[in-house]
Amino acid sequence: MSRYRTHHCGALRRSAIGQEVVLSGWVHSERDHGNLVFVDLRDREGITQIVFSPEEAPELMDQVHHLRSEDVICVHGRVRERLEGTINPNLATGEVEVIARTLEVLNRAKTTPFPIDDASPSQKAGEELRLRHRYLDLRRPSMARVLRARHEITQVVRAYFHELGFYEVETPILSKSTPEGARDYLVPSRVHPGKFYALPQAPQQYKQLLMVAGIDKYFQMARCFRDEDLRAERQPEFTQIDLEMSFIEEADIMEVIEGMMARLLEQQLGYKMPLPLPRLTYQEAMDRFGSDKPDLRFGMELVNLADLLADTQFKVFRGVLDSGGCVKAINAKGYGAAPLSEFDRLSKLAQEFGAKGLAWIRVRSEEDWASPIVKYFSDSERQAMRERLNIEPGDLILFCADKATVVNEVLGRIRLELADKMQLIDPKSHALLWVVDFPLFERDRETGRLAAMHHPFTSPRLADLELLESDPDRVCARAYDIVMDGVEIGGGSIRIHQPEVQAKMFKALGLEPAEIDEKFGHIIEALSYGAPPHGGLAMGFDRMVMLLTGTDSIRDVIPFPKTQKATCLMTDSPSSVDATQLRDVHIDLTPAARKALAADATKVPNDPQAMVESNE
Repeated sequence: MSRYRTHHCGALRRSAIGQEVVLSGWVHSERDHGNLVFVDLRDREGITQIVFSPEEAPELMDQVHHLRSEDVICVHGRVRERLEGTINPNLATGEVEVIARTLEVLNRAKTTPFPIDDASPSQKAGEELRLRHRYLDLRRPSMARVLRARHEITQVVRAYFHELGFYEVETPILSKSTPEGARDYLVPSRVHPGKFYALPQAPQQYKQLLMVAGIDKYFQMARCFRDEDLRAERQPEFTQIDLEMSFIEEADIMEVIEGMMARLLEQQLGYKMPLPLPRLTYQEAMDRFGSDKPDLRFGMELVNLADLLADTQFKVFRGVLDSGGCVKAINAKGYGAAPLSEFDRLSKLAQEFGAKGLAWIRVRSEEDWASPIVKYFSDSERQAMRERLNIEPGDLILFCADKATVVNEVLGRIRLELADKMQLIDPKSHALLWVVDFPLFERDRETGRLAAMHHPFTSPRLADLELLESDPDRVCARAYDIVMDGVEIGGGSIRIHQPEVQAKMFKALGLEPAEIDEKFGHIIEALSYGAPPHGGLAMGFDRMVMLLTGTDSIRDVIPFPKTQKATCLMTDSPSSVDATQLRDVHIDLTPAARKALAADATKVPNDPQAMVESNE
C-alpha cells in the first residue's frame, strides 16, 4: 500500500465498500455536525467524502477541527456505504464515503484569494485575480476537467495520425525572420552580434522542406508565436496541429481532417458528425452569410434583392444600386414584436460595423407592414420580397444598402447578434463545413499593394495560373478552411512545388529579386531539387479545445495563458533584464524604452489582499 495514495479521490465506487484505502488531496470543504465532521477531499479526479468520528478515531477530532480549506492532507480509512438519504447524485463517488482512521497534515494553506470552486467563480473573482494565482485557479474542478480533455484530445490526435502512417517531427523554435503575415517575436543572438532569430509563426517552411526530403506524411503538435494584437480566441503563443502530405490534392487533406474531427466529436461530445462535410466557396459564404466562417447552426441567410428593386422608387436603395452597390436583407422570423428601442440598437450596431444605417420592416400581418420605407415599394415589389424572403406575420426584415463588402460584413454580424439575442442556437448542436476557393491575394487598404490572403506558398488554382502576372486580383487559391460553429479552427492549402511558380508568386507580391534570395532563397533552391506536389493544413488546437469543452475563452483551455496585453500576471512577464544581459546580446535600449522602464519601476506592486477585497 502506498503511503500517500491507493486511489484518486474520484475513483471510489460501491465495489470498493469494505476496502482499506489511502487518499491524499486538498480540503475542499469541511462540515461540523457535532459528533461527526465531514471533509470533502479533492484531487484532479474528483471529490470523496471523508467522515471523522469520535467513536472510530477520537484522537483525530482535535486535529480535524483545525483543518482549513486547501490544506493538503493524507487520510487512511475504510470505505463504507452512505446512509439512505445522504447519497449525493452529483458526485461520481456519491454512494460511498471513507471513515477515517489516520490523518496526516502534509501542508497548511493560507487563505486563498478566491474560493476554489465552480459556484459562479466569475462573480467571486475577476479573471485578472485568477490569472495572477493561476496555480489556484487550475485546482477548480472545471479547470481540471478542461486540462484532462485537452490531454485526451492530444492523445486521440497522436494515435489517429500514427494509424495513418504520419511521422511526428519536431521543427526548430529558433528560426529565420521572414515576411509571412504577423509580426515576429525576435531573439537576439549572442554569438552573432546584430543578428536575430525569430520564433516560428508556424512551421510552414520546415514542413514543406520535409516533403522535399521525402518524409511524405508529417504532423506535429507545434508551438507557434505571433506578436499581434490579441482577442478572446488569440494568444501570443499557441499550439496547432500541423500536418503536411505529399502526392495529394485538396480532397485527400479534407478526408484526413474529417476523419480526425469525427473521432474527436464522438469521443468528447458523443456527437456523430455527418460525412462528408459540406463545402462552400468563399464567395458563396460571403454572399449568403456575410462571413468566411459561417455558422450553419441556424438560418437567417442574407438575401440579395438587387434584381427585385432595380426600379424602386426608394431613392436610397436606387442610388446605391445605380452606383454598383447592392441591397440585401435578412428575415428575423418572429422578431417583429421586438420594441422600437431594439431597432434603434440594431441600427447603431450596423453603423459601428460600417454601414450608414439599417432599414427595417415590422410585418404585423399579411398586408400590414409597418416601416417608414414601406410607402416607397410597389405592390409587385412587396410581393416579390414576400416570396424571396419567406415573409410571414410577426417577422422583422432588416435591410442594408452599400458596397457589397460592407453589406455582407454588416448583415453577417447583425445575423450573429440576432441569433444570440433570439437564442436560435442549440448549444448541443454542431455544424462543420469547408470553405474553399479563396482569393489568392488581398489588397492592403492603405497602400493598395497585394498581400497573400493565406501565405506566399499557397498554390494558385491551376486554371488561374496564366492570370498570376496579368490579373492577380482574379486568381483563386487552392486553399481551404475548416469551420466549426462559426469559428475557423483550421486552414491550409496545396502548396507551390515548382520553383518558377514560386518565383512568380513572390514577384506578384512586389518582392525584389535580392529580397527573394535573402529571405526565401533556401525555399526556391529546395523546390529546384525535385519537390513533390504537396499540401497541408494547420488546426488551431487551443481554439478547437475551446469548442469541444464549451468554454467561452481560449484562455480557459491554456494552462498558463497571457492577458489581452500579452502579459503573464502570475510571473510578471515580460520583465526587464539587467544591463549585463543586454550587453551580452549586443542590445542598447532606446530613450523611450528607458523612460518606460523608469516609470514602471515607480509603480506600487499590486496588493493581493486589496485585489481580494475589491472582488468581494
